Amino acid sequence: MSSPVLKEAQKEKERMQQVLDKIKLVSKDEKAHDFYDMIRNYFFDGCHFIEKGKELEAFEAFIIAWAYVDAGIKVGFFEVPASQKEWFTD
Repeated sequence: MSSPVLKEAQKEKERMQQVLDKIKLVSKDEKAHDFYDMIRNYFFDGCHFIEKGKELEAFEAFIIAWAYVDAGIKVGFFEVPASQKEWFTD
């Protein structure tokens, strides 16, 4: 049986994967690329932590990746489909 933290980490992983599959980089600013790299790095760190049984660290990594997406959308670095916009702050 999996722990509640693992279930939440897997939920965030799935949600973050949906975003990564659809996110569009719309800024040519170097910082936009840095943000995108951080998103991917934290996402892959989260995946690695799940494999290693580090559930809390995985959850944290996915949440940090999510925060980078949210901030990147807000400053105009990224766009996500209309169906995902409700997931992020205005």
